[in-house]
Amino acid sequence: MHPDITSKNSIVSEFKPLDPLLHSQLRLAVMSLLLSVEEAEFTYIKEKTESTAGNLSVQLDKLEKAGYLAIEKSFRGKRPLTTCKITQKGVKAFEAYVENLKNYIS
Repeated sequence: MHPDITSKNSIVSEFKPLDPLLHSQLRLAVMSLLLSVEEAEFTYIKEKTESTAGNLSVQLDKLEKAGYLAIEKSFRGKRPLTTCKITQKGVKAFEAYVENLKNYIS
């Protein structure tokens, strides 16, 4: 076997799977955004990610079910208020995702 093929195979074996939950562009953007703030309101996240309310709501629900986000629903006056915060599990998952991604691009 050619030496270059062996070294390529050993490099390929270092690739770790990327978290499919974070591999979505919108969910990755949400996680990245929430890492930089203590918490964020739904409307702020929607504006920053340029997503629709419906799509964002579905993606936040997926992240919450995975334990990556904590979502608090309350009211400001008579208007509903949804606030999102990244959890410790979410921080660890995001950091692992970034580290694993580095193996693909380095």
